[in-house]
Amino acid sequence: MIFAALVGLIAIAAIPYGTVEPWWKAAFVCAVFAICIIAIGESLVSGADRIEGRSVLLPMLALSVLAFAQTISLGSNDVWDAISADPFQTRFFVLQVLALTVFLALLYGYANTERRVRVLVYTILGVAVMSAVFGILRHTTQQETGFVLPLLKQNQGYGQFINKNHFAYLMEMAFGLGLGILIAGGIKRDRMMIYVALLLPIWTGLVLANSRGGILAMLAQVLVAVLLLLSWQPTSIARSSIVKAVLVVALIAGVLFGSFWVGGDRLATNFEAARSEFNPNLATSRDGVSRNEIWRASLKMFSAHPFLGVGLGGYWIGITGYHDASGLMTPQEAHNDYLELLSSGGLIGFAIGVWFIVVVVRMIRKNLSVDTGFARAVRFGAVLGLTGVAAHSLVDFGLHIIVNALVFLTLIMMATANFNAKAQRRKEEI
Repeated sequence: MIFAALVGLIAIAAIPYGTVEPWWKAAFVCAVFAICIIAIGESLVSGADRIEGRSVLLPMLALSVLAFAQTISLGSNDVWDAISADPFQTRFFVLQVLALTVFLALLYGYANTERRVRVLVYTILGVAVMSAVFGILRHTTQQETGFVLPLLKQNQGYGQFINKNHFAYLMEMAFGLGLGILIAGGIKRDRMMIYVALLLPIWTGLVLANSRGGILAMLAQVLVAVLLLLSWQPTSIARSSIVKAVLVVALIAGVLFGSFWVGGDRLATNFEAARSEFNPNLATSRDGVSRNEIWRASLKMFSAHPFLGVGLGGYWIGITGYHDASGLMTPQEAHNDYLELLSSGGLIGFAIGVWFIVVVVRMIRKNLSVDTGFARAVRFGAVLGLTGVAAHSLVDFGLHIIVNALVFLTLIMMATANFNAKAQRRKEEI
């Protein structure tokens, strides 16, 4: 029942715009904590130790502690004078991170068997396919505001997401997972075409969403897939640098050709517009909402608060003092998750983020070196999905959307949990 609730949570979170509104986020937090209460009761009755993945969970808990410390009042009783520029939002951030930490802990405890990992794979691919099909239908038929969901406006966002880049995050994670399992030999030959059929609408939706970050993330996934596959080959030909370079160039060229062929002029025009975003000399207004201007303002804010930042969740208020623009529009996010962590959490928060990445990478390397069969294929697919997120997060903030964070943590679990060894221990006990 607990595992089914976790799976259902992923599916339900994708429906209301990816769970982006505060009241939906609050409902998500309450749902996770309710499942956690049931899980505690189950553990007490069964006597099983369900706490696994401690090394991955610790950095997330540390980030929650840091965020809460940023909300502690340092002034008089009449004034809430805290480190955070918005203590209320920072405490809401704490609740969300704690809920996500609990979700990951529950996955480690209840979903780390091969059979249940398969269910999670099908869930992620199913959610992505349904979102992609809905996005394609909306892209081709929507004529007015409201398309099943009332806040969906014509020519804005994609699928059920208000922001097309957030849709691209979900697509690239699912695409990387499915592609990795497919090319790493994790499925039988008679089922390969099923995966191809699932990946086709996902890829089409990703391209038609017209997200530059999504396309670049997909290219990064292809690059990492080629390099990892070649590193597994024992032949001297596969080790040749020339062969690797030719394959990488050929695959990237093929992906780009296919993407621009499907995306058409809209995608090409969108990439051309990137010049004005990253080149300050080409700016035509003082709105200050290009990525180049936002990043410069974020660095100024970090230099003014280098150690503890302006508060996790308080970026949108803190940036107003450093955003040199007309004031017509103020950035709500840094459009770079790494830079936002640095400016909101300071060096301490950024160090916690590096700690999390190092732990995950080490566990992935260890598991990939010993696993075989389906377990290795799933980890390979999870790595490709995480690669897309790592690349896309350089220019966007899709992990702020709950459903994307849930899928991201599910990929983390798939890549780091020792579910293959657990299945082997059960066989030995039987």
